[in-house]
Amino acid sequence: MIQFMTDHRLKPAPLAYRNEPFLNSPDGRILRLLSEYSEPLSRFRREQIQDTVVFFGSARVDSHKNAAHRMTEVRGNGAQLPDAQQAKDMKRAEAAVDMARYYEDARRLARLLTEWSTHIPAKRHRFVVTTGGGPGIMEAANLGAHEAGGKTIGLNINLPLEQNPNPYITPSLNFEFHYFFMRKFWFAYLAKGLVIFPGGFGTLDELFEILTLAQTEKLAKKIVVVIYGSAYWKKVVNFEAMVDAGTISAGDLELFKMSDSPEESFEFLRAGLTKHHLAPQQAKRSGEAAVPEIAKTRP
Repeated sequence: MIQFMTDHRLKPAPLAYRNEPFLNSPDGRILRLLSEYSEPLSRFRREQIQDTVVFFGSARVDSHKNAAHRMTEVRGNGAQLPDAQQAKDMKRAEAAVDMARYYEDARRLARLLTEWSTHIPAKRHRFVVTTGGGPGIMEAANLGAHEAGGKTIGLNINLPLEQNPNPYITPSLNFEFHYFFMRKFWFAYLAKGLVIFPGGFGTLDELFEILTLAQTEKLAKKIVVVIYGSAYWKKVVNFEAMVDAGTISAGDLELFKMSDSPEESFEFLRAGLTKHHLAPQQAKRSGEAAVPEIAKTRP
């Protein structure tokens, strides 16, 4: 009598990089972090992005058209609401209309910057407008760059309250991050310019991180910083009080420029980017001594 032995051979185990339970586990975190570094790096190289100008600002600021439409709706619904609620809704609608000017200014500034940068003779794309990829000021800046016919980047973040990417991001430069610090790394790593429009906690966080890196000379480059909307920012942050108290020096106020005009902001950005990032390269190519960067490279 012939006895057949049962085949107890195991099936091949999944390859580690295809093992989703492992990749999504605490032990796989290092690989997820590396992915949020390597995958954007690969795409930036493929799209030939050399450097960026980053726009930060509130996701809650709407266009003038949408804010005005909302105002009309509030007025139409007012008769159906208690007086206190009607007054509250009107106050919010009026504030939205007032803040809408920053949406339009961000849109214009991004357009001016992109119209200039796309005509810079270079092998790779220079000073590409970059945002957090969402609505509000981010949408406005991506829209302005899109209208000028340039590439534009969106570094979005996966949040509990879903933030969808706005439609004006160049599709191949639309990113989604899980880790805030990896997203912030890519904001800072490629940036040669920074424009801070009125915003909330996130905008303040991003502003002071860059200013801290510049103040402590942890940047191997000069980032040209514009803080846009002096009326808003002087109410929110009292830089002069910090100088008076000795918590920052008077020279630290030279790390940025306050501005209230897209044209003035553009001229300041263009001058700074040319001085610190275009002129040194041109001098190097012509054999002249390069203009030294303000920020020092640390060993």
